[in-house]
Amino acid sequence: MSMPFYVSPEQLMKDRADFARKGIARGRSVVVIQYADGIAFATQNPSRALHKISEIYDRIAFAAVGKYNEFENLRVAGVRYADLRGYSYDRSDVNARGLANAYAQTLGTVFTTESKPLEVELVVAEVGESAAQDQIYRLSYDGSVADEQGFVVMGGEAERLGRALGERWEPGLGLADVLRLAVTTLGAGGAAPTASAGDQQDGNAPSEEARIPASQLEVAVLDRTRPRRAFRRLTGPVLDELLSAE
Repeated sequence: MSMPFYVSPEQLMKDRADFARKGIARGRSVVVIQYADGIAFATQNPSRALHKISEIYDRIAFAAVGKYNEFENLRVAGVRYADLRGYSYDRSDVNARGLANAYAQTLGTVFTTESKPLEVELVVAEVGESAAQDQIYRLSYDGSVADEQGFVVMGGEAERLGRALGERWEPGLGLADVLRLAVTTLGAGGAAPTASAGDQQDGNAPSEEARIPASQLEVAVLDRTRPRRAFRRLTGPVLDELLSAE
């Protein structure tokens, strides 16, 4: 009987991490930015059926990059978690921190026990009564959680685009300003106009900025001025007007 090959735990974890990172790097970037009245989300996604940005609960939203089928399963699980907790206790007991912890447990368990990690990176965001109460959590494929402030960039060139965004973002910007900044950041990633939510294209894109038409964008906001359900998608003439506003 042949003996199985031995792989050290360190090498096994490294191989899984490299595999997950390569899958995520092929995904189109998602930008999440705080603005004066809430939190904005933007990504290049011409599909109107396969969403990368979605509502989870009253004032909580979800954004993801990576394999569509994997992060869609996580989104559905998040909606069920929020609905069950809100029904069992109170709607105010559903918050982004609890949801992020639940996602972290799932991602960490899969990463350490399954043969293949989930090729996903997530953001769970909750809009508060003021900008200081906003919550943005970034979750990696291995279950690690980071509490972000101001903005987040996920996807193929997240580090480079995040640095560029950090040089231009400042607290208190209006919605039109942050949307133009988000689209400029996405264009700097060399996004191509033919990608869809499920596509994972080559992450080695050109660095020059490309103008992305509004029809190729998926944009949504968590608007703190709305009475209960803060999530709203921006499409059509509304998005065109915001992107063209001076």
